[in-house]
Amino acid sequence: MPASKSSKTSRTFKRAPSPRISSGIFSGAVVFVLLAAVGIAAASWFYGQGYVLYYGDAEAHLNTARRIVDSRNPGYDQAGSPWLPLPHALMLPFVGNDGLWQSGLAGTIPAVACFVLAGAMLFAAARRVFQSTAAGVCTAALFALNPNLLYLQSTPMTEPVFFLTLCGLLYCTVAFHTTQSILAIAGAGIFSIAASLTRYEGWSLIPFIALYFLVASRTNRIRNAVIFGAIASIAPLYWMGHNWWYYGTFFEFYFGPYSAKGIYERDLAAGMARFPTDHDWAKSIFYFRTAAQLAVGPVLLFAGIAGLAAAVIRKAFWPVIFLALPPLFYVLSMYSSGVPIFVPHLWPNGYYNTRYGLAVLPMLALGGGALVAIAPQKLRALAAALVILACVIPWLAYPRAENWICWKESEINSIARRAWTREAAGYLRDHIRPGDTVFASFGDQTGIFREAGIPMHQTIHDGDNPQWMAAMAKPDLFLNAEWAVTRGADALATTIDRAAKNGPHYRCVKIVSIKDAPVIRIFRRETPPPVPTP
Repeated sequence: MPASKSSKTSRTFKRAPSPRISSGIFSGAVVFVLLAAVGIAAASWFYGQGYVLYYGDAEAHLNTARRIVDSRNPGYDQAGSPWLPLPHALMLPFVGNDGLWQSGLAGTIPAVACFVLAGAMLFAAARRVFQSTAAGVCTAALFALNPNLLYLQSTPMTEPVFFLTLCGLLYCTVAFHTTQSILAIAGAGIFSIAASLTRYEGWSLIPFIALYFLVASRTNRIRNAVIFGAIASIAPLYWMGHNWWYYGTFFEFYFGPYSAKGIYERDLAAGMARFPTDHDWAKSIFYFRTAAQLAVGPVLLFAGIAGLAAAVIRKAFWPVIFLALPPLFYVLSMYSSGVPIFVPHLWPNGYYNTRYGLAVLPMLALGGGALVAIAPQKLRALAAALVILACVIPWLAYPRAENWICWKESEINSIARRAWTREAAGYLRDHIRPGDTVFASFGDQTGIFREAGIPMHQTIHDGDNPQWMAAMAKPDLFLNAEWAVTRGADALATTIDRAAKNGPHYRCVKIVSIKDAPVIRIFRRETPPPVPTP
């Protein structure tokens, strides 16, 4: 029998997408565009104010990426440890450009892109969890309109990258709950690799997500958990292998001299008092809660907590548990003395790692979305507008950078560094000749060369081996740079003093002394050696 007209039509034309799918695509596109507009506008403002490289870590991340493409020995060897490599890898397409490197925009561009994608992923996850576009919009807005995050996404810091991986993991896992798709497991594995190559709290998420797949799977429970675990474990195993290959131990990132633990133990040996949160659960929780409130604002803190209760009532257990894991990681790290947080009104009354308080932001933003989700369907758009407005009012009432704890930390802690960097860079820019080499440790003083526009292949630093080790061990044979820059009584300063006996001879031509900062000394090689004074 000939096919009916209706059967021919069904074979000829594809079924039109449902209004719900079309609405989701459209709302997602609108949210993405708005996030991009907010991120680019904020980055442009912070760049215009000259704030992009206020954080010492921002300067260091930028220069770590730069030395991979521009150094005496460029390449993978310059990745170093303990910092994880993904944030630096994302800068590689941009950091080779001198203008983007000197301005810091080589780090800003990927950070803004990660911020936008993180907000879009969080919107999609919240929309799926609460089955409400209004709740998704509210969640994304509470996340994206935080001025502390807007500052960090304008800098070469790791928070925007990690938030992208966290929100991507959240979306893949909540999508798996309804789809049971192997693609969702693979996506979660890929985002987990990215998270574990960005920040170490990404490592702590792996067993919990594997357990989630074990519980949430309706079939093939063990297979799904094993697939995720196998993919996600690639990153920690790779990084331990990297540390073993270059440093001779799998755990250089944890016990090494530049690790948080190594720095803390060295400071204790020098007479520094222990951190107030060291092995004190009550203070660890209190200090973290205080930093979180300063970072997200008082209204979102309490509204988000109330919303999380609403999310639990709606049986959104997994998103709440999952997004609570990074804050718990920080509290545990503070207790174990690995990660201190200082806030200005608690002893020792300073600014340090306040940005870690932003770890609660995705969780509290989701809580804000839950408040919208429990409102009647017809009132959800109004509820979203009211929740967003209430949470941003504290920032609108005092719209000054002085009130943004993360910016304030970067500003206060960089006053001296920015002063000596500017003065030393000005001197070298006026006196160094093309082709001259500079001997200097890779650290804060690397900012001098960035600001002076001196390519890093004109420097010899402690990532350039065997040149560095040879020059430090036998300066009379291998120390041949025209210039040297020392910071305080660092190892290079000792080498320069030791070289004065048998050569080469260096003369201090510039001293940069700034209050509350180590003295910067710039040396120039003398040829021939000076005649001793009778």
